[in-house]
Amino acid sequence: MSVRLREALREAAAEVPAYPVHDRAVRTARRTRRRMAAAVAALLVLVALVPPAVRDGGPAALAPAGVDDPALPDRIGLPAWGSLRATDRPRLGPASVVFSGQARGLTGLIDEDGTVGIVGADADRYRTWTVGHEAPAGEQVLLSPDGRRVAVPAGSSEHPRVDLVDLVDGTVGRLASTVPGSVTSEPAGWAPDGTALVVRDTTPADPEGSAYVNTLSLVRLDTGRAVRLLETDQLPIFGTPVAFTADGSRLAYQVGDKVLVTSADGQSITSFPLPPESGLAGKGAWLPDGTLALVSHEPGSDRWRLRRVDTTGKDLGAPALPDVAGVTTIRLLGWQADGTAVVVGYRPEPNAPASFEGPLEMDQRTAYGNVRTIRVLGLAPGAAAPTTLLTAPDQVLAIDVADEVVRGGRVRAADPPSGPGGRVWWAIGVVALMLGGLVAGRVLRRRRARRVTRGPAPRG
Repeated sequence: MSVRLREALREAAAEVPAYPVHDRAVRTARRTRRRMAAAVAALLVLVALVPPAVRDGGPAALAPAGVDDPALPDRIGLPAWGSLRATDRPRLGPASVVFSGQARGLTGLIDEDGTVGIVGADADRYRTWTVGHEAPAGEQVLLSPDGRRVAVPAGSSEHPRVDLVDLVDGTVGRLASTVPGSVTSEPAGWAPDGTALVVRDTTPADPEGSAYVNTLSLVRLDTGRAVRLLETDQLPIFGTPVAFTADGSRLAYQVGDKVLVTSADGQSITSFPLPPESGLAGKGAWLPDGTLALVSHEPGSDRWRLRRVDTTGKDLGAPALPDVAGVTTIRLLGWQADGTAVVVGYRPEPNAPASFEGPLEMDQRTAYGNVRTIRVLGLAPGAAAPTTLLTAPDQVLAIDVADEVVRGGRVRAADPPSGPGGRVWWAIGVVALMLGGLVAGRVLRRRRARRVTRGPAPRG
């Protein structure tokens, strides 16, 4: 290279502004840190918006096996869109009530009226479970006495079963039908200690399926052993409700217009016909003194009352409890320590074609199309009128309450959750994490690309 050429290159290089390598690198690093800080801040804001019950859901977020002081909420709301399922984390733990109907959140495009709402035993934590068809709570969907498990009908006509959804550990036990040829299998009643379940099966009586046989069995959950209680031709009312004595040694159930009493090992004890316009009161039909409660009303009246009978059907008169007016019927859930009867009152649908003041089958009085909403009421001895313990939105049409909650007698002020459910927040968190990862990856790729493009600094 000649001396003149070398000097010309130096003069040309001197006229070119120097590239501030250090300052530019510092500014790029600061910009990258600001972007990362903004992305992290956005993630933290989104996580902060997630309800604590959802955020804390992890392997260690198991609910306790029991609740020290379960209580009945004084009102229930509707399941939010995207509510957590009964088996989702964090676990719900024991429940106070389950409910069903035709309100928003209890229906779907495919499952008709087959979604059940579940409320925690000590707080307004909601879960849902999809049955897939109309299955009223308290009749076909039953909460165990301790509130830990929900029994729901499941399976197909070829393989019917009852599913036992455990709200504490999130497992689902399957109780296959014990009746050969059964096409449906439904829970009908829990034993008081939760170790056995009465199951109602339906079996075709002929190949054409023009007639059916109903079977009622008491199934031990630990061994699967079934005790056959009754088998008979299909009737409008069969084995419902099922009421156990407190020690579980006897049970009573209604079949057509009769009440049957048997022992837990299937031995028939007694039976008696029901008076007109009356029925076995409910799962809490046994009184502490060994008598039974019936529900009845006078034709032409919408006032319903409880009456006592002995196990032969002899009328022992009405206990000193208030009547319930303005309902299609009442169903007895159980008794509090002070003698208060806890009942469900079914408020009629004004547009229903049936007349609830006249003769009507008991199962039709609780049918979804004939009910507007339900209330849980307390009938205290000597009181002039019932006390409302729980209210529900319109089109919540059926409910079941855990026996422990009924006996405990506690009612808490409820504040049902609103806004999106837990599954929505989980989805938002996942999307936020994905976006954060994309932003961070893009920033890192840009930094690497700049380093490669610039290459090493020119030598003098």
